[in-house]
Order: sequence, then structure tokens, then C-alpha cells
Amino acid sequence: MEVLTLTTNENAPFMIQQQAALEERGVSFSTLSVGGEIGNGTSRSPADYLRFFPRVRREAREGYDLIHAHYGLTAPMALAGREVPVVLSLWGSDVHGPVAPVSRACVPFCAAVVVMSPEMRRAIGTGEVIPDGVDLALFRPRDRNEARERVGWNGEGYDVLFPYHPSREVKDYPRAKRIAGVADALLDRPVRLRTVSGVDHDRIPDYMNAADALLLTSHSEGSPNSVKEAMACNLPVVTTDVGDVRERLRGVSPSVVARTDDELIDGLIGVLERSERSNGREAARPVSIEATADAMHSVYERVCGADAVGDGERSVDPAVRPDAR
Repeated sequence: MEVLTLTTNENAPFMIQQQAALEERGVSFSTLSVGGEIGNGTSRSPADYLRFFPRVRREAREGYDLIHAHYGLTAPMALAGREVPVVLSLWGSDVHGPVAPVSRACVPFCAAVVVMSPEMRRAIGTGEVIPDGVDLALFRPRDRNEARERVGWNGEGYDVLFPYHPSREVKDYPRAKRIAGVADALLDRPVRLRTVSGVDHDRIPDYMNAADALLLTSHSEGSPNSVKEAMACNLPVVTTDVGDVRERLRGVSPSVVARTDDELIDGLIGVLERSERSNGREAARPVSIEATADAMHSVYERVCGADAVGDGERSVDPAVRPDAR
């Protein structure tokens, strides 16, 4: 099976891992990424997407079995010619943010739509729930003292991991800083908010094994990878009630899903005072990269066998499969 992937981020770890697992199942990929500079408060311009359009049109004629469009803004390019069926994976902000109208307009013309959580499916009105998978071989419990030495953390107190760049508004770093600051004032031992970004993905397990808790304060999410990766490392999680975190953390202790600042503060203090690792790894097994790749492979097989509708448009399968658990 030959698949053309369209993406706004060709270095997204979860996409790379998914493709590698699908390649083991006989799928081969070619990837096109939207050009233009992003980061530090800048975003791509409409011209970047206009320049992407002819690249996609040329490449789509090369005999692919399907196009997999990652993120809503790549869907119009994928659907433009409709030579082959389109699978659209929505990432979260393209369902809840300003990109949502583009995503919604494209959904009826896709052969399949994949979302990361039941909440996203409710928001978009359709979709197959397949969360991004976690590499359980990479994200696993390790010796904490060795992990702290590898990341250079030392000193008494608590280390709270915030694995995002502070400039990412949806992650709400000011709120995380505020929550950690109150916990620091109320506990006898210092609380350090450790902001980690821009490091190789392979190094993130060291930070998760070195930390006392993961703090997620996002406004919205689909199925945050950091939560599932923390679970796989048995790192306790304190998080806002976004995306599928409440479902993922059901039965995981110690961990807290909170709606208010007071609940976040109380939850973080309680987790830190317990000074225990969680039982999250068992709960992470249903979203292993192997399980989610199997689910995506089933979508590919069904789409490639689907009959065309009308003048080449494809219909969304009305039978939404249950969450890949």
C-alpha cells in the first residue's frame, strides 16, 4: 500500500512513530510538508499554503493508494483532485480553534476521518477514535537517580515537569507557573517548575523519570501525548480536564484531573506529598503504538477497498468504531 502523507510538521514524533509501525505492516509512505517558518510566535502565511497546493497536485498523480492528510489545513489540498481517497487526521486545535471551519467543510468529502478522543468526535460530528500511540519500549520506568543525573537536576525539593515551550498559548504556561508557585509557598520543600522543550524526543523519558509530577494546564487538547507518555513512565499527572485525559487517567493513582486552580493546587500538593510513582503504565498499554497502528491500518484497508460515490467523492463511514482500547 502506497500512501502520500500531507502534514504541517514532518518532524512530529507521534506521526513518525505511527508511520514506522505501519511500515512494518506493509505500508510505504512519501511525505510532503507545508513550507514556511514557524515558532517564536510566528505562523505560516496563506501564501505558504498556496505554494503547497501545486506540489500536492503533482505528487498525487504518482499512483498512490490513498492520501493521509494530517491537520485540517492540509485537507483542501488533499481533496482538490480526488484522484484517490483521503484519510483526514485531526489533531485537536483544528477542531476547536480558528481552523475548525476548514476542517468541518472538508470532513464530508473524506473517505475516513480520524480523531484522537470521543470529545473531538462529538465536536466534529463524526470520526473514528484512534489516539496517538505511545512507544512503550522508549517510555518506561527507569532508575530515578540515574535519570536526574542525566538531565542535571539536583537539590532537595520537588521537580514538576512542564514539557512545552512557554510561548505555546494553548498550554497556558502562566497558569502552570502560578499553580507551581502556590504549591511552593505552601509546602515545606521547594517546588521547581521544570520547563522542557526543544530536546530530542528520545530524551524525554529521562525527564519524566526524573520528575515528581507532570503538570498540564492546557485550555484544550485532543489526546495529549505527554500524559500518555508520563503514564507509561509511571509519572503522576496533574492536569486540567481537557481532551481524553479523564478517560485515560481513570484508575491511575496518584494522578488528578482538575477543573479549577484550587483543584490543581490541591491536586499537585497531594501528589507531591505522597512522593509515589503511579500505576499508569498498565493503563497506557491499550494506547501502545502497536495497538493504534493496527487500528489505523484497518482504516487504510477499508478505505482502499471502499467504492467511490458519485463523481469520485467518498462518504464518511457512519459506523464509528469504538475507542482503540
